[in-house]
Amino acid sequence: MKLIKIFSLCASLMLVPSAFAHHSFQATYDMDSMIEIKGKLVQMNFRNPHASVMVLAPDEDGNEQRWGVEWGGATLLMRQGLTRTSFKPGDEVIITGQPSRDRSDYRMRMESILRPSDGFGWGFSEDQTFD
Repeated sequence: MKLIKIFSLCASLMLVPSAFAHHSFQATYDMDSMIEIKGKLVQMNFRNPHASVMVLAPDEDGNEQRWGVEWGGATLLMRQGLTRTSFKPGDEVIITGQPSRDRSDYRMRMESILRPSDGFGWGFSEDQTFD
């Protein structure tokens, strides 16, 4: 009986770090704001719990920055028809999303991504348009 209790305690303690490792989007991103960046994709990480892309794009002052853009998990994105090769380094992209609460961070949570060269994209609503 004592061995079962020890095993149960160890198993439950193993779950604690993962509960604290995940963050709240509302705590990290300004969910009341939406920004758009246009730039060159330099890296795509297609993984769980969140895929991400790195994009070289200008900030509000026109200075080129390396933006970290958090996306949904790879499993969900695959169910929506995307693969790890849907976007490649060198692709020119337009991304919309919620900016980091700390605007000097150059991070955002992705709402949509568009590759203008062929019109391929993800995350568009019917009323969303791009110039």
